[in-house]
Amino acid sequence: MKKALEKMTVAVLIANRGFFPSYLVGDARREAIGIFDELNIKTVMLTAEQTNYGGIESHQDAKIAAELLKKHRDEINGIVVLLPNFGDEKAISETIRYSGLNVPVLIQAEEDELNKMGLATRRDSFCGKISLCNNLRQYGIPFTLTTQHVCRLTGAIFKRDLQEFIALCRIVKAMKGCRVGAIGARPTSFNTVRYSEKLLERLGVTVETIDLSEIFSRVHNLRDNDLRIPDKLALLKNNADTSTIPEEKLLIMAKLFVVISHWIVENDIDTTAIQCWTSLQNTLGINVCSIMSVMSGQLIPSACEVDVMGALSMYALSVASVKPASIADWNNNFGDDRDKCVMFHCGNFATDELHEPFMSTADIIGTTVGGENTCGAINGRMKAGPLTYFRLSTDDFSGKVKAYVGEGKFVDDDLDTVGCRAVIQVRGLEQLLAYICNNGFEHHVAFNHSSSAKVLYEAFSKYLGLECYYHR
Repeated sequence: MKKALEKMTVAVLIANRGFFPSYLVGDARREAIGIFDELNIKTVMLTAEQTNYGGIESHQDAKIAAELLKKHRDEINGIVVLLPNFGDEKAISETIRYSGLNVPVLIQAEEDELNKMGLATRRDSFCGKISLCNNLRQYGIPFTLTTQHVCRLTGAIFKRDLQEFIALCRIVKAMKGCRVGAIGARPTSFNTVRYSEKLLERLGVTVETIDLSEIFSRVHNLRDNDLRIPDKLALLKNNADTSTIPEEKLLIMAKLFVVISHWIVENDIDTTAIQCWTSLQNTLGINVCSIMSVMSGQLIPSACEVDVMGALSMYALSVASVKPASIADWNNNFGDDRDKCVMFHCGNFATDELHEPFMSTADIIGTTVGGENTCGAINGRMKAGPLTYFRLSTDDFSGKVKAYVGEGKFVDDDLDTVGCRAVIQVRGLEQLLAYICNNGFEHHVAFNHSSSAKVLYEAFSKYLGLECYYHR
């Protein structure tokens, strides 16, 4: 996650058209510098010495701008096009094409003022934006629009759109080169979490695997006085109330945490999927849930049951919202309310999102391996608030990676049960569940307290080329 959250850099291209007021380009450049600095976004843009006012209005300007972008191609995460006047749509399109950059593009057009419609002050950006979009589509360059067709560069609407666009750029950057760690084999009966590594490689995602036997060997060889253990113990105890858990169980958890963390760092892993039952319980006598909870809280998401696509879904959601994401089962109906349901997992949720979390045993798994061998599960109820849910899946039959996304809310309706749980409300839930079933999606879904559906949908459908269903 660290590389995904580095300070973002965007190229700012300011369009100009000579027979419109060119001084507006200079005004836009000054305003843009202030806005991007305020939002802590690095910029690459032409100076007034390189072109007229630093704008782009000709083929020669396009070549100059493209060379500047090429010099910074390894830094640039997105392109923001500003239209302070009508702008030259061809020159902007050529700039992006010549640069060779394949990054998200945001288009802003400045609004006219009714008392400034004379030749010396009119902008006509309203019309210029349509022309630019037409040309970008001809050039095969995908782009993102602002909420309003025209909006003030210094206004609140553009600032919000820009922040969403930066989140979109983070997602695209994070997916390209993402490394997923698969720790252990999936539970044999869980065909539902099968996936295609080859399809992920096409997306730019690599899966690194390790057998649980190697993990167990490293845990057994770790001395009790290893200097890394106290730090992991502190993380586990700070994550949730551990007062009912025997110290010897916490020590084993801390050792396992040390081993997993070392492997993550050693292999540059961004997100993990772990075989959480029943080999762990039979061999180490603990659950890995609390370790997964801590890592997800640190924005290094961890999914249950070696659900690699679930881990990748959690990662994308965390990158989009810069908040912890959890994974759960679409698990139970909620009485007769068809727009509500219960989400559940044994005990892996990020605890920042829970009411009074505490560490306990995992009662369901405990019925087969013994409750004393399941210490480490988190118990807690999701707080009420906004909900975004997201799921990626590989479809071998179509040869595609696909997804669905949507929003709803966590609600605080009474629910008497154990483990990590949530009651959620989603408008049209029956239709969503039918879509999930008819299209072969898994029973797991990533979710968190955010409103990130729009930016996830645009990132994956428009810029990463996935078939993505947006439930609204």
